[in-house]
Amino acid sequence: MNTLENNAFFWQKLDTLYLSSKLIVDRPKGTCHYKYSNLVYPVDYGYLNDTTGSDQAPIDVFRGSVKSNLIQAVVVSADILKKDCEVKLLVGCSEEEERKILEFLNQTEFQKAILVRRGKEVPEWAVND
Repeated sequence: MNTLENNAFFWQKLDTLYLSSKLIVDRPKGTCHYKYSNLVYPVDYGYLNDTTGSDQAPIDVFRGSVKSNLIQAVVVSADILKKDCEVKLLVGCSEEEERKILEFLNQTEFQKAILVRRGKEVPEWAVND
């Protein structure tokens, strides 16, 4: 059994959220983190206006240099200082940008993140969804 059951319908829902919301980039590429000046954003970072993520704030987005309007991956982070887990969307990121985002999110001992790439599979149980 796979450790991850990918579902194409999940990615379609994320695409709909992204395409039906306005992306606000409030931390352009190269900007320092507002609290930790040693953390520099490797790509544009922002949020989807009028959405709500698990932290009750808008859904976060990393926007890379590739022209695309599809969600290609998500990163899931666990932060022991904030005592939370968050999901952030990746749009238009090259493989190198994905690597830099993971480095950015994993550089402290307090937060670690994983990347989940978009899949095309539809599990048998989801066919009647």
